[in-house]
Amino acid sequence: MMKIITVYELERAPTAADRASGGEEATPVVRRVHAAPTAPGSSALGPRTFCGKDTFAMEAAPGKPSEHPGSPWYAPEYADRVCSTCDAAMEDET
Repeated sequence: MMKIITVYELERAPTAADRASGGEEATPVVRRVHAAPTAPGSSALGPRTFCGKDTFAMEAAPGKPSEHPGSPWYAPEYADRVCSTCDAAMEDET
């Protein structure tokens, strides 16, 4: 059985140059919620989401969808930001 990790695509984080110029350090904002399989033979995040985006700059969500059978694979507060392609892939997985 394939394990799934929910990942967050975040808004651009402030850079060192932003902070040096007086910009405040912002809390990352979740722009889109994706699902990604684990790397083959591992529990680590795989390189791509189900929609094909690179997971390198994404942040893993707390918890794992498989820990709560019957619940959505994403946090309810982010339902409006779920990637439709990843959501369709998750429906195919069940």
